[in-house]
Amino acid sequence: MGRLGWIGKAVARDPRRALHLPNFIKLYWRLFRDPRVSWVPKLVMVAGIAYVVIPVDLLPDWLFPVAGYLDDALVFLLTTRAFIKLCPPNVVREHVMLIDQGS
Repeated sequence: MGRLGWIGKAVARDPRRALHLPNFIKLYWRLFRDPRVSWVPKLVMVAGIAYVVIPVDLLPDWLFPVAGYLDDALVFLLTTRAFIKLCPPNVVREHVMLIDQGS
């Protein structure tokens, strides 16, 4: 099983995969709350969310309408990928299996 870095490419090829977005959100939330995941990946995720939410940007949305939103999307994509890569693989697999089983 991959490390979920294929999400963006997979959704671009087959938009029906976007239906799995709720499962990815569950996975991120479960990993964030798991005590076996160190503070480093959690800090990366919080920093990525903060960058998107806080109105101060490298490329302001009002000045660069398209690029301003693209940098937010890029930072969010990179931080979510980094979060998964920094989490222990066995913990990620465990949570993926639990989500697949419906719990």
